[in-house]
Amino acid sequence: MFDCREEVWALTKQLVRIESIVNEGGEKVMSQALHTLISSYPYFQQHIEHIIYQQTENDEQERYNVIAFVKGTKNPSNKTVLLMGHIDTVGIDDFNLKEHALDPDALAQALQQEDLPEAVKDHLTSGEFEFGRGVLDMKSGVASHLYLLKYYSEHPEELEGNLMAVFECDEEDGSHGIISSLTELKRLRDVHGFDYVAAINADFVSPRYNGDPNRYIYKGTVGKLLPSFFITGSETHVGSCFEGIDPNFIAAHLTRQISYNPALCNEAFGETTVPPVSLKQMDLKPTYTVQTALSAYVYFNFFIHSWSPKEVLELLTVEAETAFSTALQEFKQHYATFSKVSGEPMNDILWEPRVMKYEDMLSLLQKEHGEAFTLHVEAFKDQLLQQTDLDTRMFAVRVVEETWKWMPDKNPTIILFYSSLYSPRIEVTGKSDKEQNLLDALDMAVETVQPNYPHPIVTKNFFPYISDMSFVALSDDESGISAVSTNNPGWGTKHYVDYEAIRAINVPVINIGPYGYDAHKQYERMERDFTLNIVPNLTNEVLKNLIGSR
Repeated sequence: MFDCREEVWALTKQLVRIESIVNEGGEKVMSQALHTLISSYPYFQQHIEHIIYQQTENDEQERYNVIAFVKGTKNPSNKTVLLMGHIDTVGIDDFNLKEHALDPDALAQALQQEDLPEAVKDHLTSGEFEFGRGVLDMKSGVASHLYLLKYYSEHPEELEGNLMAVFECDEEDGSHGIISSLTELKRLRDVHGFDYVAAINADFVSPRYNGDPNRYIYKGTVGKLLPSFFITGSETHVGSCFEGIDPNFIAAHLTRQISYNPALCNEAFGETTVPPVSLKQMDLKPTYTVQTALSAYVYFNFFIHSWSPKEVLELLTVEAETAFSTALQEFKQHYATFSKVSGEPMNDILWEPRVMKYEDMLSLLQKEHGEAFTLHVEAFKDQLLQQTDLDTRMFAVRVVEETWKWMPDKNPTIILFYSSLYSPRIEVTGKSDKEQNLLDALDMAVETVQPNYPHPIVTKNFFPYISDMSFVALSDDESGISAVSTNNPGWGTKHYVDYEAIRAINVPVINIGPYGYDAHKQYERMERDFTLNIVPNLTNEVLKNLIGSR
């Protein structure tokens, strides 16, 4: 095994000290620093064409990926292993000690004077953990990959294949980095004849429950969708509230029906996703009035292991119908009670639950209004694109809102659509030779390294967090992907992903990453031994089993 703790730690600190908060300009500085560092290695001075500084595509930010590869010289082969790691972080506004957030040494000193939660204090005084923004998520993982890239650039004779590192930006937001890298990965494959046999990501891992002793390696990854709901009511003056129905009332029932609902957890291979939870609930009234809102907007985080985006739409259509029915029943009950106590007559309630997918509404309106409707919506999207402050989620709902204006029947309705990036689920089960070879290589690596570490190293099937692993392979069929594109109102304008480019690369992927606590929080910290020693050695063992010397 490598004795690499101090070198990986030095690299980690070097990276952490470079601010690279997503969407704030520092990602460009980070990529420049990485490119300069890798270019200083003698191998890359001799093979300058083996390092690429790639600007992201279709991106409102100027930022770059760094891609570098070493060609093995021992029985040269086209077999190529990818090492993946993102170079951006979340922000530091949550830090009480903001001025030290990017300096692990200074932060550790300053934290000693703070009133800390007991678990955090124990980790600080133990000397076994390091603190700082990005120290866990995931610059120590990038440092591990850098260490291996440097080592094999000095020892290409130990490789019977090729090692490629992909350091990508924008993982914490829109994944422009890894999606853009697909273009370069395809070009390099065509130019050099590379056969991508495996990918190893180095994103962080954490305990799954309080007291969990395990350190996890993941095969494949969870998928993530953002199902969204545009809800129309029937506007009325609040002094005559039962003459209409408030879309916020329907939205509240929808959130109650979907959020934390275990029936919407997706089990596969003995592992279960967490249930969906609401990430936004709002009405779309621009200002205060005494009228009820015309429409409301709700969207939910939704994880999947085996369901397709198409299946999720079908499941949520049923849930929305249930929520709508419950809302109308409760509305009628309240109306009847009010009528009784007030002595006012109760009018008939003629509304019925109505739930439509966006693609169905679009099809209906295209048949109803023809080309005039299509041209109007496309022109409206072009106008919206000028509003650079609109993210993909608000862009999508504004398109739905405008589309709704063309509906001939304006009775209360829930429109179901997707409003953001779909991060595809990936299963690595041994269904292909590449998958089985990777799984065998991983099993042997864990068996080799485990005796050198006191905690159990456990493999699981799905990385439980959103990551760029989702964009190097595809488990969905065409109908599943089509459900994403046809039900995202911003598709092709504000938002687009070439999923077929992912399918063209289609490399099985695992995650061997730093271990620690509180990623995205002010006490973000990583465990030294696993992160700086076990992670690079485990990764190296997998590499050797796939393309290296045994």
